[in-house]
Amino acid sequence: MTAGRRIAGFAAIFVGLWLALWLLSPVLLPFVLGLGIAYLLNPAVARVENWGFGRSAATGQVVGVFFVVLAVASLLLIAVLQVQLVGLLAKLAQGAAELYRRLWPMVEGWAQQFGIGDFTSFGNFGDVAGKVAIWIGGILAGLWSGGLALFNLASLVLIMPVVAFYLLRDWNRLIAAMDGWLPRDHAPVVRDIVRQIDLRMWGFLRGQALVCLLLGLFYAIALTAVGLNYGLSVGLLTGILSFIPYAGVMVGMAVGLLIAYFQFDTWLPVGLVLAVFVVGQFVEGNFVSPRLVGERVGLHPVWLLLAVMAGGASLGLVGVVLAVPVAAAIGVLLRFALERYLASSLYRGAGGSERTTRGPP
Repeated sequence: MTAGRRIAGFAAIFVGLWLALWLLSPVLLPFVLGLGIAYLLNPAVARVENWGFGRSAATGQVVGVFFVVLAVASLLLIAVLQVQLVGLLAKLAQGAAELYRRLWPMVEGWAQQFGIGDFTSFGNFGDVAGKVAIWIGGILAGLWSGGLALFNLASLVLIMPVVAFYLLRDWNRLIAAMDGWLPRDHAPVVRDIVRQIDLRMWGFLRGQALVCLLLGLFYAIALTAVGLNYGLSVGLLTGILSFIPYAGVMVGMAVGLLIAYFQFDTWLPVGLVLAVFVVGQFVEGNFVSPRLVGERVGLHPVWLLLAVMAGGASLGLVGVVLAVPVAAAIGVLLRFALERYLASSLYRGAGGSERTTRGPP
């Protein structure tokens, strides 16, 4: 088979996989999460297996402990945050309405002063709030009727552990089978690329999970200490969303400042809330992430943010979950292609003899 036909064949395989993901994305979430859990737990299963247990026994123990701990932690978190979360949502709705009431007359006056137009056609706030309520209700109804929320939750709880268990139990056989499918003349190169993808992805997931945990604890404690209502919920939400670069601090800061604006009578507490987020972002960007994630991971925050947005736009929640491994794989493949280009005559010229491996300036 010629190189051109081989490349065309691989391209057709990748296009077929993407189409399958796109078509099956509504039901793939438990399977994708199960695969991710199996990937994360495989080192622990291998360690338990080294203690003298069989693969099935080791898998059962690790998966069982993981989901029991996850269930207990979720129940405790829900018990602690239930009242705060309900109050937070109500407070955000009230804050948004009050913010509109205070700012809209100013915006309308400026618009009329500069001759932009008459804003009275937008109606009063009651009309706007009613439209917003109808819009939110439509979204919730769509999620329930189109997504069958109860069925999806049940499938997530029941199917995900089963998928994780069987993938972990057969992990070594699956890897060996896929290795046997590789084209023999390119197998060493493919194995090296996959090893680099694994190192970068594992390093990012482990490091970023620790970053999210530390940031969530810091923001929750600091916001509670400055007296912000629902500070525990806002802090933990900020930590969780910090897995997506910039999203956590932007959402957390907006929510925290909105609550602080209507809670406090002076600007000093509002400034303290802002200072908490500024200090947290400074410490995370200069000390925490460089140490726990590091440059060796090779996933730039902007690249990861683009991957998450593209994945969510194309495949929904499944795309968001797959964004990190896909971004890691594409990054490694681009570096591999760049190294080949820098070592080729296309870069060095027909008369060049010096082999170079320098990266881009």
